[in-house]
Amino acid sequence: MTRQRYSSGSPYEPILGISRAVRIGNVIAIAGTAPLGPDGKTVAPGDPAAQMRRCLEIVQAALVNLGASLSDVIRTRTLLTRIEDWEAVGKVHGEVFRDIRPVNTTMQIARFIDPEWLVEIEVDAVVES
Repeated sequence: MTRQRYSSGSPYEPILGISRAVRIGNVIAIAGTAPLGPDGKTVAPGDPAAQMRRCLEIVQAALVNLGASLSDVIRTRTLLTRIEDWEAVGKVHGEVFRDIRPVNTTMQIARFIDPEWLVEIEVDAVVES
């Protein structure tokens, strides 16, 4: 099977030797996606909902680039540095995935590479033929 890679332009991708997303066959895995703007800087410091929106914009771009859409998402993992942000972040997740309804795990972690990041999301998708 052919391996397709997608880069979002994050400055961390070449440093860490990672792709934002990889597709093999009909399976797409999207790495932990942080709220980075096109300039590589954190979007909306202090605003978990706005950061989640940015993360999901990046995820959607990766899916589209690899021939998929949000409707192909089967699993999301939401990582938060402040568990009390779960509802604000969850509402944004619900706006995007209300009718798709992938499985989800939401968890708190100690911190991210950049302390301004309040949220990251990982996504798995399966493209139906």
